[in-house]
Amino acid sequence: MQNIQFPVKFQFKISSLANDFTATDASGRSLAYVRQKMFKLKEDIQIYNDESKTKVNYSIKADRWLDFSAAYAFFDENEKEFGKIVRKGWRSIWKAEYQIIDQFQKEQYTISEENGWTKVFDSLLGQIPVISMFTGYLFNPSYIVSTPDQQPIVRLKKMPSFFGRDFELEKIGTMDSDDDDRIMLGLMMMILLERRRG
Repeated sequence: MQNIQFPVKFQFKISSLANDFTATDASGRSLAYVRQKMFKLKEDIQIYNDESKTKVNYSIKADRWLDFSAAYAFFDENEKEFGKIVRKGWRSIWKAEYQIIDQFQKEQYTISEENGWTKVFDSLLGQIPVISMFTGYLFNPSYIVSTPDQQPIVRLKKMPSFFGRDFELEKIGTMDSDDDDRIMLGLMMMILLERRRG
């Protein structure tokens, strides 16, 4: 996922039982087709080159069964691990917070939800019949990826959409080109986890 032209759009498929989505950049180029394997006790995500699913470029695998402190490791096409994303346990119940770890097991970036109340209202209204279908237009959380010294790099925002299926990633700072893949895979895994939480 090199030479990315921002903004990048993530669009979930609503016609599929699986939690699948496509990632396309500003030029309309397909960056990835993300497929979450169903009925797995441990998360297993395949990232294909496009919707044809002819080539797996990356995979993301959990180190344990679903758990607040599970780590999700990134693997390239040769099954070599090159980083991971970790949820910050109980701290992320209120506001989502994750750490992106590099291949040397050092914290490289933090992903933080900008406003925890957005998710609270979205979850509450999502319990009301009929109204729940339209919460995707009302409450749209956003997440910031920042460096250890709190410099923001990119923002992922849920866009107003039916069933909350559209997200947009915009660049707001400078990003090391060597880290594109780790940041993109981290955000892909995070959004799968956060959509499941509501």
